[in-house]
Amino acid sequence: MPVTTDILGVPLHMTTLDGAVREAGRWICEGRRAYICHVNVHSLTASRDDPRLRAALAGADLAATDGMPLVWIGRSRGFDCGRVYGPDLMEALCRATAGWRGRPCRHFLYGATAPVLEALRHRLAVLAPGVSIAGTLAPPMRPLTPEEEAQHRQQIDASGAHVVWVGLGAPRQELWMARNRPLLKAELLVGVGAAFDFLAGTKPQAPVWMRRAGLEWAFRLATEPRRLAWRYLSGNSRFLALLMASAIAGRIRPPP
Repeated sequence: MPVTTDILGVPLHMTTLDGAVREAGRWICEGRRAYICHVNVHSLTASRDDPRLRAALAGADLAATDGMPLVWIGRSRGFDCGRVYGPDLMEALCRATAGWRGRPCRHFLYGATAPVLEALRHRLAVLAPGVSIAGTLAPPMRPLTPEEEAQHRQQIDASGAHVVWVGLGAPRQELWMARNRPLLKAELLVGVGAAFDFLAGTKPQAPVWMRRAGLEWAFRLATEPRRLAWRYLSGNSRFLALLMASAIAGRIRPPP
């Protein structure tokens, strides 16, 4: 299991994409009920104001660094870590499990809209030949009633899914996974946010060089300014302010 380091009060696992795929595969084979959160600057900063989100991130079996600033902090502390990007993990784990022999692994897609899910299903069949998609479900874009959430659990369980990919966006997907992990039969829940749209091709991804340089936020801001302006401009500024305050308080320390 990867070691953790505390960043702004949330324990993040210091691992790589390959390490995350190995851990996920092990949990599926062991029949463990686990969930993975992809943590970025936005979700980490939002957790400062939302105790439920902070608890959901802290309770994740893997709180992965899905943001280059978090990777850089980890590396500055001496950890061998890399970015665990949601779309990359989804593609890699689907491809890995499609190659399993004698141990079927079925995937369920939960989130987005029906057209996005249909496009994603076809795209995954190309990216991971042989992948088994047990079912898809696009929930309403509003808070669910307890009865609706129970109906969705029944549908997911009835599909026989081992892995549930959750594309509801933060913090909705993290709270959903924390609530439903003990109630679902699936071995693994993975929150991947906009990965559904990126892999389906319904939203453009930033070029690889921008993602590696930590500039994906700028690309997304340019493509969706009305929706993301406040999130990135205020959130990124607040993240830097929180880091500075944490450093001054002595909470950011080099490893022993």
